Amino acid sequence: MKKETQPTNKIQPADRLANVTEYYFSRKLKEVAKMNAEGKEVISLGIGSPDMPPSKETIDRLCLEANNPDGHGYMPYIGIPELREAFAKWYKKWYNVDLDAQTEIQPLIGSKEGILHVTLAFVNPGEQVLVPNPGYPTYTSLSRILGAEIVNYDLQEENGWMPDWEQLEAMDTSRVKLMWTNYPNMPTGANATPELYERLVDFARRKNIVIVNDNPYSFILNDNPISILNVPGAKECCIEFNSMSKSHNMPGWRIGMLASNAEFIQWVLKVKSNIDSGMFRAMQLAAATALEAETDWYEGNNKNYRNRRALAEAIMDALGCTYEKKQVGMFLWGRIPDSCADVEELTERVLHKARVFLTPGFIFGSNGKRYIRISLCCKDDKLAEALQRIKENIK
Repeated sequence: MKKETQPTNKIQPADRLANVTEYYFSRKLKEVAKMNAEGKEVISLGIGSPDMPPSKETIDRLCLEANNPDGHGYMPYIGIPELREAFAKWYKKWYNVDLDAQTEIQPLIGSKEGILHVTLAFVNPGEQVLVPNPGYPTYTSLSRILGAEIVNYDLQEENGWMPDWEQLEAMDTSRVKLMWTNYPNMPTGANATPELYERLVDFARRKNIVIVNDNPYSFILNDNPISILNVPGAKECCIEFNSMSKSHNMPGWRIGMLASNAEFIQWVLKVKSNIDSGMFRAMQLAAATALEAETDWYEGNNKNYRNRRALAEAIMDALGCTYEKKQVGMFLWGRIPDSCADVEELTERVLHKARVFLTPGFIFGSNGKRYIRISLCCKDDKLAEALQRIKENIK
């Protein structure tokens, strides 16, 4: 019998996939998992996934509401009133920003989906977005997937990781729709200032662009949380993201929010309401409880981070890296010594000789190519062990 020839599969992926690669951590953590499966017990200081739980009251509220037999249906696309009102009270209490809970807040299934929704709502294919270098890789990857043109603006250590205003003012911004900012900054740890936010709002108004400020780190090792929405007139031209992942130890819950003027919120809702069907009611009510936390809860969280920060600084010292002591947030960013050929040579040597995973700064952009990032989302004993391994194995 003649063997039947199998047809060649000619199905191809969408062209947009040619513009992006698999997320670095998705790829690298597969390698780390393989090493762990081989018994090498890698200590991961890579991803910023808080390892501490949310408050007991938050967990208790989740369990209570999950047992409600009437609480398992679809929820409103705009989020339940209790959560929107809790976000509004939280912004007033901690940032002194007045937000209309009905019209100026949109809960999100994590900030990452917000990047997608905002880009879809504001940017046509071929239009431009300003993205910081270094910066969160998702600003770039999602923009590319959606057909936007990336225009990088530089953040440099000599400028305190603040925007280069001469560079920005000299740019042709006629095709720019959005400018992504992220303060307190990830990966560099540079803190926000009122002067920075005032200048960003002024730039946005003069250039007729929208500033999108990603603000999830303002409660981590930071004594003075501020919001870009503190600036008079900011709501007219700014959107701010916030997230419960970092501030309330809830990364797996995927609960965030954005705030802006009512018209911008409606544009985003047009997109979001066609993509998802809201969050589980019990999670939203528990998140509202988490937002009621007082100063002592945040301070207890930061006490743990301060201890870890000291160990992370010792790791930087052991590797001969230099770093700014005034950094805030849940990472430590440091410049590698001149003796290192490049950052990946150092991080690969640390991974395979000391079995410690550090993040190379190049994944955040070309201005990060001489830097490493250490996550503080690791128990103290593991950070101490990582320090010891590096001292013993990296010369």
